[in-house]
Amino acid sequence: MQAQVDTVAHGEHLPQQALTRDYSRDSIYQYLMSFQQGLLNDHVLASMIASWYCDMGCLPAYLGLNESQWQHLLQTHFTGCQLPPKLTPNREVDLSRSPELEDLRILLAAHSTEQTEETQWMAEILIYGCLGSDHLWQDLGLWARADLSRLIRDNFTALAEKNAQDMKWKKFLYKQLCIQEGIYVCRAPSCEVCSDYQNCFGPEE
Repeated sequence: MQAQVDTVAHGEHLPQQALTRDYSRDSIYQYLMSFQQGLLNDHVLASMIASWYCDMGCLPAYLGLNESQWQHLLQTHFTGCQLPPKLTPNREVDLSRSPELEDLRILLAAHSTEQTEETQWMAEILIYGCLGSDHLWQDLGLWARADLSRLIRDNFTALAEKNAQDMKWKKFLYKQLCIQEGIYVCRAPSCEVCSDYQNCFGPEE
């Protein structure tokens, strides 16, 4: 557990505040962070929740968690916050991709930094982010790729260490699934000489 999250006032608590009718992503983020508990994932969770609330990213209801997990997450990381109900419909999950979700679940569980309820929450959120069509950090509703790298490094350290060449995260996760199944689709002798290098390693902006 870290003392406080370093992205808000260099680790200082924001004063607790009421959520106004300005339901912008920034205002929801600031509201949540005013209740932060100084836990490792406070910042990335506040970012994703704020984006989800404003229909940004691809995450379904409760970021992919069930309602009980969602309430526990809120009270663990943002104790005392009172988010009003989301005003817009939630995105539907493509149930035809359920086997794929289970494969990702197994992959993340095998690489969890700690086997805790917290890493299970983060795994589920990551899994549902993989169903989107943009870069993974965008589909999750994070505000920068660096936040996704931080999320994976803090919660799935072994996976972060495997991505030593900084491959795009969604491509990297699916490559790991292929390796697990013994499927080697890419025929390039190395990434550095591949004509499709930018597709896997280019900027994610």
